[in-house]
Amino acid sequence: MNFLYTLATRLVACMLPLLALFNRKIKLFYRGRKESFRILQTHISPEDSVIWLHAASLGEYEQGLPILKRLRELYPEKKLVVTFFSPSGYEAKKHSKEADVILYLPLDLPERVDRFLNLLHPQMAIFVKYEFWKNYLFALKDKAIPTYLVSGVFRKDQLFFKKRSLGMRAVLPCFTHFFVQNENAKLLLQSIGYSNVTVSGDTRFDRVVEILSQDNKLSFVEQFLSGAPCMVFGSSWKADEAVYVPFLNAYKGNMKFIIAPHEVHDKEKIHLLRDCIYKRVAVLSEVEGKDLSPYEVLIVDKIGLLTKIYSYAAIAYVGGGMGNKGLHNILEPAVFSIPVVIGKNYDKFNEAKDLISREGVFSIKNTEEFTQIATFLFTDVIQRKKAGLLNYNYILSNTGATEKFISKIMAND
Repeated sequence: MNFLYTLATRLVACMLPLLALFNRKIKLFYRGRKESFRILQTHISPEDSVIWLHAASLGEYEQGLPILKRLRELYPEKKLVVTFFSPSGYEAKKHSKEADVILYLPLDLPERVDRFLNLLHPQMAIFVKYEFWKNYLFALKDKAIPTYLVSGVFRKDQLFFKKRSLGMRAVLPCFTHFFVQNENAKLLLQSIGYSNVTVSGDTRFDRVVEILSQDNKLSFVEQFLSGAPCMVFGSSWKADEAVYVPFLNAYKGNMKFIIAPHEVHDKEKIHLLRDCIYKRVAVLSEVEGKDLSPYEVLIVDKIGLLTKIYSYAAIAYVGGGMGNKGLHNILEPAVFSIPVVIGKNYDKFNEAKDLISREGVFSIKNTEEFTQIATFLFTDVIQRKKAGLLNYNYILSNTGATEKFISKIMAND
């Protein structure tokens, strides 16, 4: 089965140069990986002690960040290396100071895996949430390198738990220990014979609490708002826009709106969104240095600002849940004690289900439902603050996953 997996990966590798001609993300994916070995040869020496953390994309990096920070405190002499699978993660964090080396993960082909691990020679490997690259995991096990899954998510419908797992169950013995988000994941692993499991929770809760202590001030947001309340639409896609743009066009109150689309680099989509809104709309990159106070809607087409923007919101809408893109992080706005509105597709996100049941998060299916809940939250300040406080308290009650991981690995050190 692994032969077929490796063959499929080789076919993808052969197609990448052609596909890169037509797609910006694939171009970044392809060109970035051409630099990975050079980066390792430049920054990692045979004498270095290395801890490696792999994150699929930006969201998983944010989950791993509290662990990185604690490892830096505990092992200042070691080099911390972070790899990304996707361009959205690498391009956003390639200059971060939280790790000593940041690079793309080479494709999961045996010869590239061997070269990568020989250059990196990690003492420990940490995979965040749900990355299961077969050849990497098999090689880590063969080299007896302790390998951990943190903030792990397992569901009954995954291949691991089916009679025909297509070889996926074979990667599970490669992990030294599983740190999973909930009891259900632990029970699933135990049902197929794994006892090396700790229910640690989700490190995202630790990460978002840290956001409260950072400097979240943005002068351009304060100028834009000029004291008016604000609703923020974070990481939205076209399916989300189809729901909230009609509401914006019909809204007559004093609330202002900030939109941070997920695809901030696509100028054509940014301009199409702007042209669909029949209000005074500013695109941030086009109005820098100008007075923003006359505008009613601000489209932020820069990355790295959304968590700070949420700190100014009275209400947040988090995108991804109206289509099939996957719901984005609702904890980032929720930690600021505000209610959150999401789309209809959230079944794979436990925190969304929990907070919907507590009435701190509200799910909508269409513009009519969005209008109804937005109007309710705009006008009923007491209920709005109550919902926000429920979200904040829920986050506080779920912190501690980082320390559970650190305690376990130090006990085994």
